[in-house]
Amino acid sequence: MEEKLERWRLILGKKADPKGEVPIAEQSKGMDDVLDALYDSEKKGGLGKSSPNVNKWLGNIRKYFPKAVVQLMQRDALDRLGLDQLLLEPELLETVEADPDLVGTLLTLNKVLPNKTRESARIVVRKVVEQLEKKLRYPMEQAIRGSLHRATRTRRPKLNEIDWHQTIRTNLKHYQQSLNTIIPEVLIGHGKKRRQMKQVILLIDQSGSMATSVVYASVFGAIMASLQSIKTHLVIFDTSVVDLTKHLSDPVDLLFATQLGGGTDISKALAYAHQLIENPLDTILVLISDLFEGGSEEEMLRRAASMKASGVQFVSLLALNDKGAPAFHKGMAAYFSQLDIPAFACTPDVFPELMAAALQKEDLSRFAELTQK
Repeated sequence: MEEKLERWRLILGKKADPKGEVPIAEQSKGMDDVLDALYDSEKKGGLGKSSPNVNKWLGNIRKYFPKAVVQLMQRDALDRLGLDQLLLEPELLETVEADPDLVGTLLTLNKVLPNKTRESARIVVRKVVEQLEKKLRYPMEQAIRGSLHRATRTRRPKLNEIDWHQTIRTNLKHYQQSLNTIIPEVLIGHGKKRRQMKQVILLIDQSGSMATSVVYASVFGAIMASLQSIKTHLVIFDTSVVDLTKHLSDPVDLLFATQLGGGTDISKALAYAHQLIENPLDTILVLISDLFEGGSEEEMLRRAASMKASGVQFVSLLALNDKGAPAFHKGMAAYFSQLDIPAFACTPDVFPELMAAALQKEDLSRFAELTQK
């Protein structure tokens, strides 16, 4: 009973027990202090407006809470207490737990990072990028290679296209002992492959609300660019359009080339993407945006409809992160759906499966249905 009372007291904060009638165990008092500093709504800047105070608080939350909770509390501190400017201090960057949301925050501050902080920021960003690559590379590569492998397999191959190893395995049951050989009833082979089988264009909205999506999309773009069977483009946009394909070999450089926080002109971005398309039937366009158009909505829809009609496999992701899309233009998403362009938020663990389905020209609407359940 006392343990439950203490837990509720920690959840509700000191203001729920102004007379201190609920006993708090000695080992829980430090936890109570760090929670109170952040979540006491009557306090503004409860951590103090100095780097030493924040460093001490960051050290304490790592002491009392698991890593996932630490990352959540860091994000809450940035949102609730306006501590963004303190991330300009390299000493503070060395203290925080690195995660994609923190990288997004750093990228929004990119323009004002002083030189002494920039290198610390790059270290934090590279740490996160390497963690994400390690986690996401294998499922992404497996999904794409498996999809392309299935796409080129044929049971009527020409002689030079026969996969003899697979053909023998498939026909072992037809071994003729009297002839000491296999008489194959089915031939397995692969059709001729073009040097670039598919073209993938990642078109990423870099307005401030899309920061974490930019991080994940950049990592996925770098992974796809390393596969010779896919020609990958990565283009970011706000009211201007910037092609960052040349930076795909180093996603850290790519991320620091973004300028998060501007307006949005999706129509202009679609016009640029249209110029990149070599063969519409072999092109997958992934628009990552909350669909709040700052330019002409009519022109944006016209361009989207035209690209879809030409045969481009077009999908609109309202967000690419673990949190979904809390704010997006619902009317515009509905218009996209009417154009047979699925519009939904996608988590990073689902994205490889989505790309595999797109390469197979499958109906992508099922992914939208999954996110609505």
